[in-house]
Amino acid sequence: MPMSRSLLLWGLAAGLLAGLAASFVAFLGAEPRIDEAIALEQAAAPAVPAGEAPVSRDGQRAGLVLAWELAGLSVGFLFALVFALLLGRVGPRRPRHLAWALGGGCFVVLALIPALKYPASPPGVGDPATIEPRTLWYVTLLVCSALAALATVRAWRWARSRWPAARAGALAAAVGLATVAIAFVLLPGVDGAPAGYPSDLLWEFRAAALASQLALWTALALAYGWLAERALAGGRGRTA
Repeated sequence: MPMSRSLLLWGLAAGLLAGLAASFVAFLGAEPRIDEAIALEQAAAPAVPAGEAPVSRDGQRAGLVLAWELAGLSVGFLFALVFALLLGRVGPRRPRHLAWALGGGCFVVLALIPALKYPASPPGVGDPATIEPRTLWYVTLLVCSALAALATVRAWRWARSRWPAARAGALAAAVGLATVAIAFVLLPGVDGAPAGYPSDLLWEFRAAALASQLALWTALALAYGWLAERALAGGRGRTA
């Protein structure tokens, strides 16, 4: 089996484990907050007619696990693809260290930065009429965050060949932060919580949502780093 194919398959395996870890954290942290938010909505609004009842909570919980597993498979495959492209060219030489660095960077770029501007919100927060524009703003910020990461890497590589590491790192960080700051200023804000909405519920839900992302990327980086290093070591052994 070609080594690149092996790395991609290990990415799928690591993605499954990462999706399971993320769904576990979401189940423990976010699901109880969702139940509280739904209870608040039901207390403040008339009961929903039986014919218009939404998907049951048990069905939603099952869907949560399935969604995280599918997300884990997707990001695991893409993670392995990027890892294979970077290995030996950019970043740490040891496979597990490269996987850790890549996982940390993905969490910051794809989860933390977007969450700072557009954090996740429980049911009852945000105007339903603005779902489409809010989704578009979030995706736009996600693209801007990825572009900021790319600009940071390119600035580092340009400056590192001319300046000491400290100055090169400062320039690269400044380029990335400036790109993100411009996006934060230009993109609109989001709807706030309605008056009287429990602030602890809001922030606990948002913290749990971000923790699920952290679990996803941490588990993916650790699992893939271990699997890829063993696969690469085995490949070198067979070649020798």
